[in-house]
Amino acid sequence: MATPDGPVALRRELGLGDAVLVGLGAMLGAGVFAAFGPAAAAAGAGLLVALAVAAVVAYCNATSSAQLAAVYPQAGGTYVYGRRQLGPTWGFVAGWGFVVGKTASCAAMALTAGVYAWPGHPRLAAVVAAAGLTAVNYRGVAKTAAATRVLVALTLVVLGLVLVGSFAGGATDPARLSPLTGHGAYGMLQAAGLLFFAFAGYARIATLGEEVRDPARTIPRAVPLALGIVVAIYALVAVSVLLVLGADGVANSVAPLQEAVRAGSLHVLAPLVRVGAVAASLGVLLSAMAGVGRTTLAMARDRELPVTLAAVHPRFAVPHRAELLLGAMVIVVVSVADIRGAIGFSSTGVLVYYAIANASAWTLPGHARRWRRPVAALGLLGCLALVATLPPASVLTGVGILIVGLLVRMILQHHRRQKKRE
Repeated sequence: MATPDGPVALRRELGLGDAVLVGLGAMLGAGVFAAFGPAAAAAGAGLLVALAVAAVVAYCNATSSAQLAAVYPQAGGTYVYGRRQLGPTWGFVAGWGFVVGKTASCAAMALTAGVYAWPGHPRLAAVVAAAGLTAVNYRGVAKTAAATRVLVALTLVVLGLVLVGSFAGGATDPARLSPLTGHGAYGMLQAAGLLFFAFAGYARIATLGEEVRDPARTIPRAVPLALGIVVAIYALVAVSVLLVLGADGVANSVAPLQEAVRAGSLHVLAPLVRVGAVAASLGVLLSAMAGVGRTTLAMARDRELPVTLAAVHPRFAVPHRAELLLGAMVIVVVSVADIRGAIGFSSTGVLVYYAIANASAWTLPGHARRWRRPVAALGLLGCLALVATLPPASVLTGVGILIVGLLVRMILQHHRRQKKRE
């Protein structure tokens, strides 16, 4: 709430249902409409194994994020946790990795929406989507949750139609589910790293920690609940499209769900898949932009980013300057970006972010730990293993940007210390 003399604060407006919806909106659609293709190219039918590996790592990360959010119910997510538990430098690495990685993710989702909404002019459609959802986020977190509710409902309906069209369309062949290990362990791990892009949104709930009612109780319940729902849906959809198209068909298609429905006798449902793809992509984009804005706010409060970005709008109670800057950055990126490259780059930044979350959870004192340390250790090792198997160009770019961020931070800190001495 606002005070006469103090800064404007974020409002706690999200209950359990809203928090779960934010998590669903951040995850549903990303993997189905954008990541299945490159994952199938890496792992073949082993996509199903990769999905299970990504889900296990995501679960470990979710439990670590949930317990940390209960201890630190503040905006900023792992940036705050790393800073409090491991020190300011690790907090900066987490926050910077999240901001740049999720900006790439926002661009990928805007482009995915653009490809389905207006195939002839996908970049223009992506720009319109980014600008429109920036305006929605600017109006406040309640508006974000309300819009997410509509988009998630539409996405679930369309994914249900995809399952019906695939399983009941008469084009399935169980032989297409094998061989599971034809591309080897490395291919499956690389696919898991790419599919992690689809699961990363569960922590959006924790990132919005200052806007959740009773966060110590709500967040630990909402995070695993949202993740469990998405894992079940992804598994069903993955099996359905592989049964119809096979691994090569999924890998070579820019719209595998639409192609799977189109291949069967219920091909009349195919146009609805296009609508679902747009809705799902917009839902993920909306939630991701909200999360990046809050992390930027937290970093600006600590002077890790320009302090002007810490401003909170007096009426809408959102970090409006951070939201506007993010919207502008996404518009710039979609003008030149490639969807598959953006996914790999985003996964690199986000996996580093969650590695730090697990390390932070490991250091919590006994009374603050709700889950055992082995879960955090498995999550940390899983994140590092998946980063190591991502496409080298994505990893090198991501690591390079993290190093640049650290160097700029060191220069700015040195400059501040000199000014204090003067």
